[in-house]
Order: sequence, then structure tokens, then C-alpha cells
Amino acid sequence: MTTTTHAVAIPAGVGPTLVADQVYEVLASRIFTGELPAGARLRVRDIAEQVGTSVTPVREAVRLLVENGLAVSHPHRGARVREFTVRELIAVYDVRAVLEVEATRLGVPRVTESDLAVMREACDRMFRAVVHEDVNEALEADEVLLRQLYLAGGNDVLVRTVDSLWTQCRPYKVIGARAAIRSRDASLWEPQPALIGALAERDLDAALAITRRSVASARRRLENQLVTH
Repeated sequence: MTTTTHAVAIPAGVGPTLVADQVYEVLASRIFTGELPAGARLRVRDIAEQVGTSVTPVREAVRLLVENGLAVSHPHRGARVREFTVRELIAVYDVRAVLEVEATRLGVPRVTESDLAVMREACDRMFRAVVHEDVNEALEADEVLLRQLYLAGGNDVLVRTVDSLWTQCRPYKVIGARAAIRSRDASLWEPQPALIGALAERDLDAALAITRRSVASARRRLENQLVTH
């Protein structure tokens, strides 16, 4: 399987590190949208030709993909976009549930009105994205909303770990969210305003229950899609 990366103009005189960052962003975007599906080979020379640069920054970009959990590297076989078995994905979602419930527990008593304003804006952005069936925008807005709450808890290591899990399973989150939008499954977009309401009331029990249900619903949507396919 070859990469399908579109040509990208790299400005003249840009340093190799910045070029590698640009190539990384292009490849990560393709992975997030599904244009580079799980298991796709990341052929360095092909990518370099497509983006119009040398192989050195492409190798660095691929290394960053591996480092961030978006790709895996095999000796003598190069790198591929990371793929999970159903069992591995379920394990990821089980871990997410534990960590995100804890992040919610820490964040509820510390969330500020400023935090809530950011979350409400992200919630509105998500609704607009759902209406326009923009799956990636909807997921981005959802993550902005939740990250604001989790950051309020003050445990940066916990937030970074959750962020890493989101990144690693993002292509699969796209699958589940796309199915929800097409089937009008409100479990994708109903938890966010409910969570904001619970936070405004400082209702810890309600916020924890919403977080548990939300992650469980995401797991169910994805599991259904993987079994179907």
C-alpha cells in the first residue's frame, strides 16, 4: 500500500527541522482523516518526491510519527501507519475511561468561569461541525472542550497521557464519529452540554457519570463499526 500524500510546497530556505515539522503535519493530517489508513506503508522516498523535499526531513517526520504513536517501525521493512486489533482498541478505551474519569474528578472543583466560556465555545463549534458533517472538526472541538476541563485539574502528566491516547486512536475515533453523524446518534454530541451544565453546578457525581457514559458510548460506536467491517 502506498501513501497518498498530496504535493506540498516547501518554501525555499526553510531549515530542515521546520521542514520535518511541516511534513509531519501533512502526514499526521492524512492519518487523522483516513487518507492514510491503518497499515499504509510510509515510503520515505515516495513521500519526499510528493512533498518536494529531500529524504532527511521525511525520515525525521516519520520518526516523529512513530514517537507519537501514529506509526510503527519494523527493522528492514520500514514504517507503517499504526493499526490496532479490536482487542487492543477496547483496551485503549478502557484505559481512557479510567484516566478521563480521574481527570474529570480533579477538574470539576477547580474549573473557572473562563474555562467554562472556552468549553461553551468549543461545544458550539462542535455542533456546527456535526451539522455540516465535518467529522474532524467535530472531534477537534470535542478534544478542546475536554482538555480545558482536564487542564483545570492541574495534573499535566495525566493530561499529556490522555492526549497521547487520543492521538494514537484518532483514526479510529474518526470511524466511530463518522458513523454517529451519519446515523444521527446523539451520544456523540449530547454529553458535552450536559457536562458543561454539571460543571456550572459543581455537580461532581453528575460530571463523573457523564464522562463514563461518553467514553463507553465512543467505545460502543467504534466496536460496532469494527465488527461490521
